[in-house]
This record gives sequence, structure tokens and C-alpha cells, in this order.
Amino acid sequence: MNDNLQEEVPLLRQLKILADKQDSPFYTPGHKKGKGISQSLKELMGEAVFRADLPELPELDNLFAPEGVIKSSQCLASKAFGAQETWFLANGSTSGIIASILATCGEGDKIILPRNIHQSAIFGLILSGATPIFINPEYNPDFDLCYTLSATDIEKVLQTNDNVKAIMVVSPTYHGICANLTEIAHVSHNFTIPLLVDEAHGAHFSFHDLLPRSSLQCGADIVVQSTHKTLGAMTQASMLHVQGNLIDVDRLNQGLQMVQSSSPSYLLLASLDSARQQMALQGEALLTNTINLAKFARNEIKKLDYLSLLELVEPQEIFFDLDITRLTINVSKLGLTGYEVDEILHQQFGVTCELPSLSNLTFIISIGNNLRDIENLVKALQSLKKYQKNKDNFKQFIGQKLPNSVLKITPRQAFFATKKVVSKPLAINQISGENICPYPPGIPLIMAGEIITKEALNYLEEINNSGGIITGISDQTLTTFKIV
Repeated sequence: MNDNLQEEVPLLRQLKILADKQDSPFYTPGHKKGKGISQSLKELMGEAVFRADLPELPELDNLFAPEGVIKSSQCLASKAFGAQETWFLANGSTSGIIASILATCGEGDKIILPRNIHQSAIFGLILSGATPIFINPEYNPDFDLCYTLSATDIEKVLQTNDNVKAIMVVSPTYHGICANLTEIAHVSHNFTIPLLVDEAHGAHFSFHDLLPRSSLQCGADIVVQSTHKTLGAMTQASMLHVQGNLIDVDRLNQGLQMVQSSSPSYLLLASLDSARQQMALQGEALLTNTINLAKFARNEIKKLDYLSLLELVEPQEIFFDLDITRLTINVSKLGLTGYEVDEILHQQFGVTCELPSLSNLTFIISIGNNLRDIENLVKALQSLKKYQKNKDNFKQFIGQKLPNSVLKITPRQAFFATKKVVSKPLAINQISGENICPYPPGIPLIMAGEIITKEALNYLEEINNSGGIITGISDQTLTTFKIV
């Protein structure tokens, strides 16, 4: 990290030169360096950002065939994050997840995934035609959340299935729970199968010893990170890292070109260049402060007997490590849903969490937070006692693990199948024609190709009634469903 080259920001520097250059622009975008922007937008965002909103000018290189400043910036990123090669993503981690599957799996190939995979992986299955082998992670009824996959579970599946072309693991989960990726990579490589890791929430791991080991350090072959989620890049700016010799780089490049815009935003790409420089030079110091803030918050929250904080008691295969900068707080003792508590915190105290769910709230503490933020959070949580209720209508669902989902046809087959709309009672035991996701986190509760169960529909209705957001469904009233 002390490499003097890490001080450079090739793409950002070149973008600034062109933004300041006086010229007569006859190229896109149509606002011509901000001169065509409406006054209302200009008042919100200023003028400087639009001068830098430039297209693929010769000096700015090409994302899909980089030879200049983008190539230099990606090389610096690969060194900073410990990869063999790095790609900048302007369409978020979703594009990286899909391209990873396209690079490793084709029609009929098998891929091992956790059932609580992000919907972007389902899109990858639809596009690739791969057949998923889902492993259901162990469920924690106290916190109403799932852990990660174990190397043992994966090895059992590999011993009983042929034609497996890839393994995809989510680590860390949305709640900061990390898998034993070193062991999983060992098992994967023993079968000469690449390990793909959705590390969307772990881009900061590479820069501090008190955080979990990064997926690259553990031996993963492809790692996709949402740089914008925990570091200083702009929303939608992500990275994909590769190492080893199990990945066909040409095929990966083709996959990325399929799922990314041919007119990527240079504002997003330059923010990746800047975020990399910041972490390479100051990452350890910035994260030391972040970790200290997280420890302070955790100590204060543990004093509140009406809240429960997710902690790592002892490392297990399915819960090997925990990102301490991710706070997951169970609010069930208050007799309120997480959605209700989220609204109270947001409306009454100006404190907004990242992920509300039926029983939990999850908060991200990052390099952008300060002591005042933590003090506001703690003060708001201390004030929740007065909102406590004696009854809890949602407890009949909390602590009850949903039955294992049964996949009858592949997501691709479901996507292209003829579908019809039926009433809720008639949808039970039928094959779903849509991916129905509470969002965030964007994990399908009912996946296209799976059998729709009564329990899943009841759980879905409870989420909807409690204030959760449901995406992917054709009828937001939940009275009809699309089936194959």
C-alpha cells in the first residue's frame, strides 16, 4: 500500500483536464458540459459535475477495450485490492455477478449457490441457462436470518453431482456474516472448479487487519465488490477482481460487455479511481476510526436490554467471522416490527438504517460516518423504550423457518414459459412465473421456477402489511400471482 504509484489517479486526472478544457462540443451528452441543464437541476447539483460528465473521448480510453487511463487505473486497483486483474463496473455489482456466471456456466451446466442469493444471480441463471443447485443456509430463529454456506455442505453436493462448473457464495451477507472462504476455496479447487464470491458488502476488508479477510486473500477466483456500498465511490460504481487460472478472461470480457452500457458514466469510473487511491493511501487510518466508532456503538447498544445485537460468539463454518462495522439489531422485545422501528427512527430522530426487516434493523458504519452520527444513533435507540408494546402480532412468523423451496424448472425455463395470472388460493402449489423479492435485500422469497407454498405467501403478506417493499411481483396487492 506504500507504493508511490498509488498516489496517482490517471482516470480522474484526465477527466479533470477535459472538464476544464475550453472546446466546442459536438459530442454527447446533449447538455454539452452542463450548458443545456435545467436551472432546477443546476441548483441541486451545481455546474462542475456536468462539465465532467463526458463520453468516450479518445483521451478517456474505452471501458471495454482499455489501453490508456482506464487500464492504468484498473491496474492500480488490482494492486491495491490484491487481485491479478481488476475491471471497473459502471452498472453496479449486478453486472459483475451476471458476467461471472456467464463466464463460467452455459446451458445445462450446474452451479452451486446459497438459496439466499441476490436476485442478480437469478438473472445470471436466466441469461446463461445454467441449472442451479441451491443449498439452504442454516437459519437463526432468534434473529430471523440465515448464515452462510459451509465447505462441508458444498463438498457433499460436489460428490453427488457432475458437470458443476462454478460455486457462488455470498460473503459477507447483508448482515456482515462471513463464510470460511479459505476452506471453501480449498474444496472448490480440489475439484478444479472456480469459486465466485458476491462480496458486495466487503470492499473494505482488504485495508484493515481487524476486519475479516477479503475473499481474494482466501483464494476466491472471481470477487465482485460494490465499492460504493462501504467505500467512497459513487452509487452504482463497483469492481470485479480475478485471480488464478480457472477463469476464461475473454469470456468474462464478453459477458461484461453484454450487461453494461456501451456509454458508461465516467463520473462513476473516476470515482472508483479516487476511492482506490483514498483507501490505498489512507485506508488503514480511516478504517481504524470506523472500527472505533463501531465498537463504541456496540458497547452502548449492549446496555439496552430491550434490544439484541448480532455478535460472533465463536467461529463456526456457517458463521466464521463478522464485520463489526455492520450492526444488526433485533427489536422483537419491543413488540414492534423492524419496519415500525425504522419509521420511528427515520421520522422522529433523523436516523436511517440500511436494511429494515420484520424483526431486525441493520446499520452500516463506514468511513463516511463520524462520532455525531453514532451519538445520534445511540440516543435514538435509547429513546425506543417508550414505544414498546405489550403485544406483537408478527411473532407467529418470527422464528419459524420457511419450508425448503422446491425448484421444479430452471429460472431460464420459467422466464420463457407461458404464464397466466391466478388468484392467491389457486397459486398455492403452482410453479411461480416471477421472482418476488422483499427489497432490500433483494433476495427472492419466491423464485421463478419454484413451487409457491402457502407459508411463503403468508410470510410475504406479513412483510407487505408491516411496511416492507416487495419487488418483482405483477400485483402489488398480493391478490393475484403469475404462475407457469
